Parts: sequence; C-alpha cells; structure tokens
Amino acid sequence: MPGTKRENIKLGTKVRVVQKQDQRSGKLTEGTVSKILTNSPTHPHGIKVMLENGIVGRVKEILD
Repeated sequence: MPGTKRENIKLGTKVRVVQKQDQRSGKLTEGTVSKILTNSPTHPHGIKVMLENGIVGRVKEILD
C-alpha cells in the first residue's frame, strides 16, 4: 500500500520510508511510526513520519 494518504498511517504502523539523502538512490529504511509529521491529508511524495529510532522520511510502503 502506498504511503500517500495520512488516514492509512497510524502510530505503531510498520512502514518503509525514504530519507532525504536517499531520495536519488531510492534506498528504503524499515521501521515503526512514532510520529506523523505531515498535517495535510495527502502528499504526492508520501507522508512524512518519524520512526521510533528517530529517522525522518517519507512513507513509500505500508507493511501492516
């Protein structure tokens, strides 16, 4: 499931995100959402979240 809609992402959801420095390579980082940083209901590049380990990125895939 793509991570472009905020309603699909809840705290504690397992996701794969792309970090700012990895946008060119497309490298994904897996983790659990601890905070949702995007306020708008949708975002074309993915909803920005903070993972439990402190990494910030845009959601590319929702795993749960």
